[in-house]
Amino acid sequence: MDSEADPPQIGSRRHKCSACYKQYKKKEHLIAHMKVSYHSIHQPKCGVCRKHCKSLESLREHVTGPLPKANCSSVFAAQGCDLCLNIFDSPEAVAAHKEVCRLSAPACLGPLRMHPMEVEMETSGLADANYTGKGPEAIAIDCEMVGGGSDGSLDICARVCLIDEGENVVLHTYVTPQIPISDYRYEITGITEAHLLDAMPLKQVQEKILDILYNGESIWRTRLEGGKARLLVGHDLEHDLDCLRMCYPEHLLRDTAKYRPLMKTNLISHSLKYLTKTYLGYKIQSGIHDPYEDCVAAMRLYKRMRDQVHQSEGITSSDATQYTHSLVNNFDSWRSKELEKMSPDALYEISRSDYRCWCLD
Repeated sequence: MDSEADPPQIGSRRHKCSACYKQYKKKEHLIAHMKVSYHSIHQPKCGVCRKHCKSLESLREHVTGPLPKANCSSVFAAQGCDLCLNIFDSPEAVAAHKEVCRLSAPACLGPLRMHPMEVEMETSGLADANYTGKGPEAIAIDCEMVGGGSDGSLDICARVCLIDEGENVVLHTYVTPQIPISDYRYEITGITEAHLLDAMPLKQVQEKILDILYNGESIWRTRLEGGKARLLVGHDLEHDLDCLRMCYPEHLLRDTAKYRPLMKTNLISHSLKYLTKTYLGYKIQSGIHDPYEDCVAAMRLYKRMRDQVHQSEGITSSDATQYTHSLVNNFDSWRSKELEKMSPDALYEISRSDYRCWCLD
Protein backbone atom coordinates (compact mmCIF):
# COMPACT_ATOMS: atom_id res chain seq x y z
CA MET A 1 0.00 0.00 0.00
CA ASP A 2 1.03 3.57 -0.59
CA SER A 3 0.95 4.31 3.12
CA GLU A 4 3.51 1.55 3.74
CA ALA A 5 5.81 2.49 0.87
CA ASP A 6 9.27 3.92 1.57
CA PRO A 7 9.31 7.72 1.71
CA PRO A 8 10.67 9.34 -1.42
CA GLN A 9 14.39 10.16 -1.26
CA ILE A 10 15.32 13.80 -1.33
CA GLY A 11 18.19 14.17 -3.75
CA SER A 12 20.54 11.28 -4.55
CA ARG A 13 23.24 9.67 -2.43
CA ARG A 14 26.76 10.82 -3.23
CA HIS A 15 29.86 8.70 -2.78
CA LYS A 16 32.67 10.86 -1.41
CA CYS A 17 36.37 10.00 -1.67
CA SER A 18 37.91 9.94 1.81
CA ALA A 19 41.17 11.40 0.49
CA CYS A 20 40.46 14.18 -2.01
CA TYR A 21 36.75 14.65 -1.22
CA LYS A 22 35.57 14.29 -4.82
CA GLN A 23 31.99 13.06 -5.00
CA TYR A 24 30.38 10.58 -7.39
CA LYS A 25 26.82 9.57 -8.10
CA LYS A 26 27.66 5.88 -8.42
CA LYS A 27 29.84 3.71 -6.20
CA GLU A 28 31.49 2.17 -9.26
CA HIS A 29 32.72 5.65 -10.27
CA LEU A 30 34.30 6.16 -6.85
CA ILE A 31 36.02 2.76 -7.15
CA ALA A 32 37.33 3.67 -10.61
CA HIS A 33 38.64 6.94 -9.17
CA MET A 34 40.45 5.15 -6.34
CA LYS A 35 42.12 2.72 -8.76
CA VAL A 36 43.81 5.51 -10.71
CA SER A 37 44.38 8.08 -7.93
CA TYR A 38 46.85 6.08 -5.81
CA HIS A 39 45.81 7.93 -2.68
CA SER A 40 47.94 7.17 0.36
CA ILE A 41 49.18 8.62 3.63
CA HIS A 42 52.24 9.86 1.74
CA GLN A 43 50.40 12.37 -0.42
CA PRO A 44 50.67 16.06 0.52
CA LYS A 45 47.70 17.03 2.69
CA CYS A 46 46.09 20.28 3.76
CA GLY A 47 46.80 20.91 7.44
CA VAL A 48 43.32 22.37 7.88
CA CYS A 49 40.81 20.17 6.03
CA ARG A 50 43.16 17.17 5.50
CA LYS A 51 42.40 17.00 1.78
CA HIS A 52 44.96 14.94 -0.16
CA CYS A 53 46.68 16.64 -3.10
CA LYS A 54 48.69 15.13 -5.95
CA SER A 55 51.70 17.36 -5.37
CA LEU A 56 52.97 20.11 -3.14
CA GLU A 57 52.21 22.50 -5.99
CA SER A 58 48.51 21.54 -5.95
CA LEU A 59 48.50 21.85 -2.15
CA ARG A 60 49.96 25.34 -2.46
CA GLU A 61 47.20 26.27 -4.91
CA HIS A 62 44.63 24.86 -2.46
CA VAL A 63 45.70 27.27 0.30
CA THR A 64 47.18 30.26 -1.57
CA GLY A 65 46.15 29.98 -5.23
CA PRO A 66 43.80 32.18 -7.27
CA LEU A 67 40.77 30.23 -6.01
CA PRO A 68 41.80 28.86 -2.62
CA LYS A 69 39.53 27.03 -0.21
CA ALA A 70 38.24 29.91 1.92
CA ASN A 71 38.59 28.47 5.42
CA CYS A 72 41.89 26.74 4.64
CA SER A 73 43.26 29.93 3.11
CA SER A 74 42.43 32.09 6.13
CA VAL A 75 43.93 29.60 8.61
CA PHE A 76 47.04 29.15 6.47
CA ALA A 77 47.55 32.90 6.14
CA ALA A 78 47.74 33.20 9.93
CA GLN A 79 49.34 29.92 10.94
CA GLY A 80 50.94 28.37 7.86
CA CYS A 81 54.53 28.17 6.61
CA ASP A 82 54.84 29.18 2.98
CA LEU A 83 57.87 26.88 2.51
CA CYS A 84 56.92 23.49 4.00
CA LEU A 85 53.15 24.27 3.88
CA ASN A 86 52.57 22.96 7.41
CA ILE A 87 50.07 24.50 9.82
CA PHE A 88 51.08 25.48 13.36
CA ASP A 89 49.14 26.13 16.54
CA SER A 90 49.60 29.90 16.59
CA PRO A 91 51.11 32.81 14.65
CA GLU A 92 53.91 32.86 17.23
CA ALA A 93 54.67 29.19 16.62
CA VAL A 94 54.81 29.61 12.86
CA ALA A 95 57.07 32.67 13.21
CA ALA A 96 59.53 30.65 15.30
CA HIS A 97 59.33 27.77 12.83
CA LYS A 98 60.08 29.97 9.83
CA GLU A 99 63.41 31.00 11.35
CA VAL A 100 64.48 27.36 11.08
CA CYS A 101 62.62 26.42 7.91
CA ARG A 102 64.02 29.25 5.76
CA LEU A 103 67.62 28.36 5.00
CA SER A 104 70.59 30.47 3.96
CA ALA A 105 72.56 29.91 0.79
CA PRO A 106 75.85 28.05 1.30
CA ALA A 107 79.16 29.67 0.46
CA CYS A 108 80.09 28.69 -3.08
CA LEU A 109 83.35 26.88 -3.74
CA GLY A 110 84.10 28.90 -6.85
CA PRO A 111 86.57 27.70 -9.47
CA LEU A 112 89.39 25.39 -8.43
CA ARG A 113 92.53 27.50 -8.18
CA MET A 114 95.17 24.89 -8.99
CA HIS A 115 95.54 22.33 -11.76
CA PRO A 116 95.22 19.61 -10.93
CA MET A 117 93.36 20.08 -7.67
CA GLU A 118 91.14 17.49 -6.09
CA VAL A 119 89.18 18.09 -2.91
CA GLU A 120 88.54 14.68 -1.41
CA MET A 121 87.74 13.46 2.07
CA GLU A 122 88.28 10.06 3.63
CA THR A 123 85.14 8.02 2.99
CA SER A 124 85.77 5.35 5.60
CA GLY A 125 83.17 5.61 8.35
CA LEU A 126 81.29 8.31 6.48
CA ALA A 127 77.99 6.49 6.85
CA ASP A 128 78.29 6.54 10.65
CA ALA A 129 79.01 10.24 11.12
CA ASN A 130 76.09 12.41 12.27
CA TYR A 131 73.47 10.16 10.73
CA THR A 132 70.69 8.32 12.52
CA GLY A 133 68.48 7.41 9.54
CA LYS A 134 67.09 3.97 8.76
CA GLY A 135 69.13 3.44 5.60
CA PRO A 136 72.56 4.24 4.18
CA GLU A 137 73.79 7.81 4.18
CA ALA A 138 73.13 9.72 1.00
CA ILE A 139 75.64 11.39 -1.31
CA ALA A 140 74.63 14.30 -3.56
CA ILE A 141 76.18 14.85 -6.98
CA ASP A 142 76.16 17.65 -9.54
CA CYS A 143 77.98 18.04 -12.83
CA GLU A 144 78.72 21.11 -14.91
CA MET A 145 78.55 20.60 -18.65
CA VAL A 146 80.36 22.26 -21.51
CA GLY A 147 79.29 21.96 -25.14
CA GLY A 148 80.57 19.69 -27.87
CA GLY A 149 79.64 19.10 -31.48
CA SER A 150 79.53 21.58 -34.33
CA ASP A 151 76.91 23.74 -32.60
CA GLY A 152 77.96 23.13 -28.99
CA SER A 153 74.70 21.37 -28.13
CA LEU A 154 76.25 18.10 -26.91
CA ASP A 155 76.65 18.04 -23.14
CA ILE A 156 80.12 17.04 -21.93
CA CYS A 157 80.87 16.68 -18.22
CA ALA A 158 83.72 19.05 -17.33
CA ARG A 159 83.35 19.39 -13.56
CA VAL A 160 81.86 17.18 -10.87
CA CYS A 161 81.16 17.64 -7.16
CA LEU A 162 79.99 15.17 -4.52
CA ILE A 163 78.97 16.04 -0.96
CA ASP A 164 77.79 14.07 2.06
CA GLU A 165 74.73 14.74 4.23
CA GLY A 166 76.69 17.20 6.34
CA GLU A 167 77.35 19.25 3.17
CA ASN A 168 81.05 18.36 3.29
CA VAL A 169 82.82 17.99 -0.04
CA VAL A 170 83.73 14.38 -0.77
CA LEU A 171 84.98 14.89 -4.33
CA HIS A 172 85.38 18.03 -6.44
CA THR A 173 87.37 18.02 -9.64
CA TYR A 174 87.51 19.01 -13.30
CA VAL A 175 87.02 16.19 -15.80
CA THR A 176 88.97 15.60 -19.01
CA PRO A 177 86.52 15.99 -21.92
CA GLN A 178 86.03 12.94 -24.13
CA ILE A 179 85.48 14.91 -27.33
CA PRO A 180 86.61 18.36 -28.49
CA ILE A 181 84.82 21.29 -26.82
CA SER A 182 83.18 23.82 -29.09
CA ASP A 183 81.47 25.93 -26.41
CA TYR A 184 82.75 26.31 -22.84
CA ARG A 185 79.47 28.03 -21.89
CA TYR A 186 81.55 30.32 -19.71
CA GLU A 187 78.64 32.58 -18.68
CA ILE A 188 77.05 29.58 -16.97
CA THR A 189 79.94 27.24 -16.11
CA GLY A 190 82.80 29.67 -15.47
CA ILE A 191 85.04 27.07 -17.13
CA THR A 192 87.82 27.97 -19.54
CA GLU A 193 90.32 25.91 -21.52
CA ALA A 194 92.95 26.49 -18.82
CA HIS A 195 90.79 24.78 -16.18
CA LEU A 196 90.81 21.52 -18.12
CA LEU A 197 94.51 21.31 -19.00
CA ASP A 198 95.30 19.00 -16.08
CA ALA A 199 91.79 17.70 -15.42
CA MET A 200 91.18 14.23 -14.04
CA PRO A 201 90.55 11.52 -16.67
CA LEU A 202 86.96 10.38 -16.87
CA LYS A 203 87.81 6.76 -16.03
CA GLN A 204 89.51 7.86 -12.81
CA VAL A 205 86.54 10.06 -11.92
CA GLN A 206 84.20 7.10 -12.46
CA GLU A 207 86.32 4.89 -10.21
CA LYS A 208 86.41 7.47 -7.42
CA ILE A 209 82.65 8.03 -7.56
CA LEU A 210 81.93 4.30 -7.41
CA ASP A 211 84.43 3.91 -4.56
CA ILE A 212 82.51 6.55 -2.60
CA LEU A 213 79.07 5.14 -3.38
CA TYR A 214 80.03 1.54 -2.61
CA ASN A 215 82.00 2.37 0.56
CA GLY A 216 85.30 1.25 -0.89
CA GLU A 217 83.97 -2.25 -1.61
CA SER A 218 83.66 -3.84 -5.03
CA ILE A 219 80.24 -3.53 -6.66
CA TRP A 220 79.77 -7.31 -6.85
CA ARG A 221 80.86 -7.89 -3.25
CA THR A 222 78.44 -5.23 -2.04
CA ARG A 223 75.58 -6.86 -3.94
CA LEU A 224 76.43 -10.45 -3.04
CA GLU A 225 77.07 -9.83 0.66
CA GLY A 226 74.18 -7.46 1.14
CA GLY A 227 76.33 -4.42 1.87
CA LYS A 228 74.71 -1.00 1.87
CA ALA A 229 75.60 1.15 -1.08
CA ARG A 230 74.88 4.84 -0.60
CA LEU A 231 71.82 6.63 -1.90
CA LEU A 232 72.65 9.04 -4.73
CA VAL A 233 70.86 12.39 -4.60
CA GLY A 234 70.70 14.99 -7.35
CA HIS A 235 68.56 16.91 -9.81
CA ASP A 236 68.01 15.15 -13.15
CA LEU A 237 70.37 12.36 -12.16
CA GLU A 238 69.82 10.46 -15.38
CA HIS A 239 71.42 13.31 -17.32
CA ASP A 240 74.41 13.61 -14.97
CA LEU A 241 75.06 9.87 -14.99
CA ASP A 242 74.70 9.73 -18.75
CA CYS A 243 77.30 12.47 -19.20
CA LEU A 244 79.59 10.64 -16.77
CA ARG A 245 78.94 7.44 -18.76
CA MET A 246 77.88 5.69 -15.58
CA CYS A 247 74.89 3.79 -14.29
CA TYR A 248 73.65 3.23 -10.75
CA PRO A 249 70.80 1.07 -9.40
CA GLU A 250 67.43 2.75 -9.86
CA HIS A 251 66.28 1.97 -6.32
CA LEU A 252 69.25 3.93 -4.91
CA LEU A 253 68.53 7.13 -6.85
CA ARG A 254 66.81 10.09 -5.19
CA ASP A 255 66.09 12.58 -7.95
CA THR A 256 64.51 15.92 -6.99
CA ALA A 257 63.46 16.40 -10.63
CA LYS A 258 61.47 13.14 -10.66
CA TYR A 259 60.07 12.98 -7.12
CA ARG A 260 56.29 13.11 -7.44
CA PRO A 261 55.46 15.62 -4.64
CA LEU A 262 58.07 18.08 -5.99
CA MET A 263 56.87 17.91 -9.60
CA LYS A 264 54.19 19.97 -11.24
CA THR A 265 50.71 18.50 -10.97
CA ASN A 266 50.95 17.44 -14.64
CA LEU A 267 54.14 15.47 -13.78
CA ILE A 268 56.56 17.89 -15.43
CA SER A 269 59.74 18.65 -13.50
CA HIS A 270 60.47 21.96 -11.83
CA SER A 271 63.94 23.46 -12.10
CA LEU A 272 66.31 23.12 -9.14
CA LYS A 273 66.39 26.91 -8.97
CA TYR A 274 62.60 27.04 -8.54
CA LEU A 275 62.51 24.23 -5.96
CA THR A 276 65.25 25.85 -3.89
CA LYS A 277 63.51 29.23 -3.80
CA THR A 278 60.06 27.74 -3.16
CA TYR A 279 60.85 25.10 -0.54
CA LEU A 280 64.16 26.22 1.02
CA GLY A 281 63.72 29.98 0.83
CA TYR A 282 66.88 31.19 -0.93
CA LYS A 283 68.15 31.78 -4.46
CA ILE A 284 70.73 29.83 -6.46
CA GLN A 285 72.18 30.01 -9.96
CA SER A 286 71.98 33.80 -10.13
CA GLY A 287 75.26 33.92 -12.07
CA ILE A 288 77.84 31.26 -12.82
CA HIS A 289 76.58 27.88 -11.64
CA ASP A 290 78.51 26.33 -8.78
CA PRO A 291 78.22 22.52 -8.54
CA TYR A 292 78.64 22.61 -4.76
CA GLU A 293 75.72 25.01 -4.42
CA ASP A 294 73.55 22.74 -6.55
CA CYS A 295 74.62 19.67 -4.57
CA VAL A 296 73.65 21.36 -1.31
CA ALA A 297 70.27 22.41 -2.70
CA ALA A 298 69.45 18.88 -3.87
CA MET A 299 70.61 17.37 -0.58
CA ARG A 300 68.58 19.83 1.49
CA LEU A 301 65.46 19.14 -0.58
CA TYR A 302 65.97 15.40 -0.17
CA LYS A 303 66.44 15.66 3.59
CA ARG A 304 63.40 17.92 3.95
CA MET A 305 61.24 15.40 2.10
CA ARG A 306 62.79 12.46 3.96
CA ASP A 307 62.18 14.02 7.36
CA GLN A 308 58.42 14.23 6.86
CA VAL A 309 56.48 11.94 9.20
CA HIS A 310 53.74 9.93 7.49
CA GLN A 311 53.83 6.48 9.09
CA SER A 312 52.25 7.59 12.35
CA GLU A 313 49.11 8.51 10.46
CA GLY A 314 48.16 4.96 9.60
CA ILE A 315 51.14 2.73 8.88
CA THR A 316 52.71 1.01 11.88
CA SER A 317 56.39 0.11 12.04
CA SER A 318 55.54 -3.56 11.48
CA ASP A 319 53.73 -2.62 8.27
CA ALA A 320 56.43 -0.29 6.94
CA THR A 321 58.50 -2.93 5.14
CA GLN A 322 55.46 -4.43 3.47
CA TYR A 323 54.18 -0.98 2.53
CA THR A 324 57.52 -0.07 0.96
CA HIS A 325 57.16 -2.89 -1.55
CA SER A 326 53.47 -2.20 -2.26
CA LEU A 327 53.85 0.53 -4.85
CA VAL A 328 50.83 -0.64 -6.81
CA ASN A 329 47.24 -0.49 -5.69
CA ASN A 330 45.66 -3.58 -4.20
CA PHE A 331 42.34 -3.22 -5.99
CA ASP A 332 43.03 -5.92 -8.58
CA SER A 333 43.15 -8.52 -5.81
CA TRP A 334 39.57 -7.72 -4.79
CA ARG A 335 36.41 -8.76 -6.58
CA SER A 336 34.07 -6.07 -7.88
CA LYS A 337 31.27 -7.14 -5.52
CA GLU A 338 33.63 -6.91 -2.54
CA LEU A 339 34.73 -3.42 -3.53
CA GLU A 340 31.10 -2.34 -3.93
CA LYS A 341 30.44 -3.29 -0.30
CA MET A 342 33.41 -1.31 1.05
CA SER A 343 32.99 2.11 2.58
CA PRO A 344 35.01 5.04 1.19
CA ASP A 345 37.29 4.78 4.23
CA ALA A 346 37.87 1.07 3.57
CA LEU A 347 38.69 1.79 -0.08
CA TYR A 348 41.24 4.35 1.06
CA GLU A 349 42.79 1.85 3.47
CA ILE A 350 43.69 -0.56 0.64
CA SER A 351 44.95 2.18 -1.66
CA ARG A 352 48.70 2.51 -2.13
CA SER A 353 51.04 5.14 -3.55
CA ASP A 354 52.59 4.62 -7.00
CA TYR A 355 55.92 6.11 -5.89
CA ARG A 356 58.25 5.34 -2.99
CA CYS A 357 58.04 8.07 -0.38
CA TRP A 358 61.43 9.27 0.84
CA CYS A 359 60.18 9.21 4.43
CA LEU A 360 60.73 5.44 4.23
CA ASP A 361 64.49 5.82 3.70
